[in-house]
Amino acid sequence: MIYAAGNAGERRDPVMKSSVPRLPLIVLAASFGFVVVQLDVTIVNVALVSIGRDLHAPVSDLQWIVDAYTLLFAAFLLSAGALGDRTGPKRAFLAGFALFAAASAACGLAGDSGMLIAARAVQGAAAALLVPPSLALLAHACGDDARTRARAVGWWTAAGGVSIAAGPVVGGLLIGTLGWRSIFLVNLPLCAIGAALTFVFAPEAPAHKKRPVDLAGQALAFLALASLVGAVIEAGRLGWGDRLPLGLLAAAVAAAAGFLAVEARGPHPVVPLSVFRNRIFSSAVVIGVTLNFAYYGMIFVLALFLQRAAGYSTIETGLAFLPLTATFIASNLASGPAVERFGAGRVTVAGVLIAAMGYAATGTLSAASPFIAMVPGFILIPAGMGVAVPALTSALLSSVDRHWSGTASGVFNAARQAGGAAGVAVFGALAAGDGMGIAAGLRAASAVAAGVLLFAALIGASTWRRA
Repeated sequence: MIYAAGNAGERRDPVMKSSVPRLPLIVLAASFGFVVVQLDVTIVNVALVSIGRDLHAPVSDLQWIVDAYTLLFAAFLLSAGALGDRTGPKRAFLAGFALFAAASAACGLAGDSGMLIAARAVQGAAAALLVPPSLALLAHACGDDARTRARAVGWWTAAGGVSIAAGPVVGGLLIGTLGWRSIFLVNLPLCAIGAALTFVFAPEAPAHKKRPVDLAGQALAFLALASLVGAVIEAGRLGWGDRLPLGLLAAAVAAAAGFLAVEARGPHPVVPLSVFRNRIFSSAVVIGVTLNFAYYGMIFVLALFLQRAAGYSTIETGLAFLPLTATFIASNLASGPAVERFGAGRVTVAGVLIAAMGYAATGTLSAASPFIAMVPGFILIPAGMGVAVPALTSALLSSVDRHWSGTASGVFNAARQAGGAAGVAVFGALAAGDGMGIAAGLRAASAVAAGVLLFAALIGASTWRRA
């Protein structure tokens, strides 16, 4: 059992005591890792039109350029948490920075869409080595101080939230001045700074060397996720009557069944199924999946809509996303105090409902809509997500024993990224084509996003009322 009601009587490890004075620097180091990971989730969306034109890539290739990253990220997050617990989060975190920088350089030098997709896949695997260890470093540094942990996670989440919202803005400015390859090469100095801060200031947390990595579970999880997303992407291109998407869908079902069987019987599962008996943990995972499904899919569609339907330039598209960035900053910083006052459950449900209102607002847009008509959705979506995600993350970490925080955060973030990959696949299929087709797809995607978030809000309200 990897969750516990609490550890109030447990003594703080010596490393915890020594790390507290350095906590702001540890938070900064951990945040650099989350920043590069989240930045590359959305920064590429603004570059899709330029990449497609330069590399002669169809929409299906553009979907794979986005989803190759999120798929490998999601799949390897499952083992990354256990690997960080086994080797020590500091070692895993530094290795993640090194591999992410190398993959980013390969993305910037790619000569065709196939090479770029492959490099993005490696980049996603490296990103998996950055997220669970960064949370584990924070959890160990804060020890059993729940209030300090909530604030540290709030700053960590704020950094990621700002970077994911700033991705389109930064991407638009870089592409408009230096070309699309610059959005990948900018990761090199960021990784160098993050690695240096980690090496100097972050103490090594205890390692659990007896915890092996579940290779069979990892392989089946990846096969299930990749097959499912591939089925949706290829169905958008070929139709569901074609053998390829049907075969991929069958492979996804078979791999998922095999994964559940392996995890239920294996001595060291990559996803300990017992953790889902914890109602708060289970609800946090479901809500996190729906939030990423809606957001990642919508950002993909909006980037295509603004450039191909509304006629915005790359720089104009990046600047159009500024309201998302500004609102994410404010809402992320407001989340911690709101949780302290109202509780994680109420803050989460309220945030999900606000985001649902934002997606409903984007459903009213057309190719002729002025920018002012886009602003309500561009404010409400990050306002809701910005307060909900930190509350979810803090609640999840509080529901598990801190020595298993790497594994728990790996499961949570893997589920979220899988939801994001599915969102790009589904929403991208809805918005295939140009002009009016993309505008109609945006309206359909907005309706789907609002609907799934209402479902998530019901789950959250039910869970925290019972808890």
